[in-house]
Amino acid sequence: MTRFFDFLCASPTAHHAAETVARRLDGAGYTRLSEGTPWQFAPGGAYYVTRGAALMAFRLPKGAPTGAMVVATHGDSPTFSVTPAGTAKAGGGCARLTVEKYGGMLCATWLDRPLSVAGVITLRAENGAICTRTVKVDRDLVIIPSVAIHMNRNANEGATYNAAVDMQPLWGVGETPSLLSAVAEAAGVSEEDILSHRLWLYNRQSPSVLGAAGELVAAPRLDDLACVWCSLEGFLGAKPSAAMPVFALFDNEEVGSSTLGGAGGDFLSATLARACECLGMTQEQRQMMQANSFVVSADNAHATHPNHPEYAHPNNAPVLGGGVVVKYNGNCRYATDAVSAAVFGEVCRRAEVPTQTYCNRPDLVGGSTLGAVSVSQFTVPTVDIGMPQLAMHSAYETAAVADFEHMTRALTAFYGSSPTRDGEDTLILS
Repeated sequence: MTRFFDFLCASPTAHHAAETVARRLDGAGYTRLSEGTPWQFAPGGAYYVTRGAALMAFRLPKGAPTGAMVVATHGDSPTFSVTPAGTAKAGGGCARLTVEKYGGMLCATWLDRPLSVAGVITLRAENGAICTRTVKVDRDLVIIPSVAIHMNRNANEGATYNAAVDMQPLWGVGETPSLLSAVAEAAGVSEEDILSHRLWLYNRQSPSVLGAAGELVAAPRLDDLACVWCSLEGFLGAKPSAAMPVFALFDNEEVGSSTLGGAGGDFLSATLARACECLGMTQEQRQMMQANSFVVSADNAHATHPNHPEYAHPNNAPVLGGGVVVKYNGNCRYATDAVSAAVFGEVCRRAEVPTQTYCNRPDLVGGSTLGAVSVSQFTVPTVDIGMPQLAMHSAYETAAVADFEHMTRALTAFYGSSPTRDGEDTLILS
């Protein structure tokens, strides 16, 4: 788990995750493209392109690709976004950071633990251009203190949290420096050079292997950096096929995906369309390629909770260490259908990877993920899968070591596969 932990610690925000992935692709010999400059390809070439905190990587087969084998993940996690003002005076002679919620988190898990800030800043270059740089304040910086039990005797009885009151981090006491001074120091620039910022809180607690036999992993941001990691490992380790493998890292899944780098945008479809055009494919060939394409939406799933098994569906209750979870929803909040489930199930059968199924308990409303969003932009068979975990959207989540191996092996096999249609109702998996 050491390499995954290194990746996790280097990725406190979605922007850092994309940057860390890009460095890995650079080291593997991938050529970086830009949406704003011409693309030129070589047979069998390997490429990637970024858009903010989103990234698309792909490899070309020796001939025209029969289809695209896409694994879609996301790099963002629920946290607190720092407002442009940064800091404000508060009671007791203290100063606070001013933050707002990003996504739906378990608020209580953010209390009374060391936190810091990371994100992106913009700077004016010498030639007048505006450039973007990631920044991470790599020290314990702030904390969100609880109210003592003596002052809130009902704290353990159905507590509620007001984000504007209860969840503002303590910045300091008395006269305090500005937040941007700490950010500028971490970035190695002067405070006056910073034009704007987009900063988030991140949990400083290190990831850990635990459990009676070391079978558990606990860490921040397992949702969804665990799937990002396994997808990248599978992408880089897969054998060549007749299809084009595509690693799709999206942003903003936790807030709906309807953004520049989200799955609801055109980043995936535009990248594939442009790649096809650069390969000289006709419109019919592009349509044929899309018909033979497949998307795996990889975003973690709920494992059966040991203290509350009643929350799980009685017949579709995944367990930690039990294998990759295939997610279903009767109202199409997950994109899995009979065809996509069968294709992915066959991939896992051939790779000898165990699978499990997940449905929400019928009287409980569940979440959604990338699959149903991305299929509206790139309409191909799509399956929603995930790694089983506990405490989803906590500041510190739990999964099983074995499922990292299960997920990586499944996605490696998927990337090395190539489905083609034989008529309307038959898929051949090679």
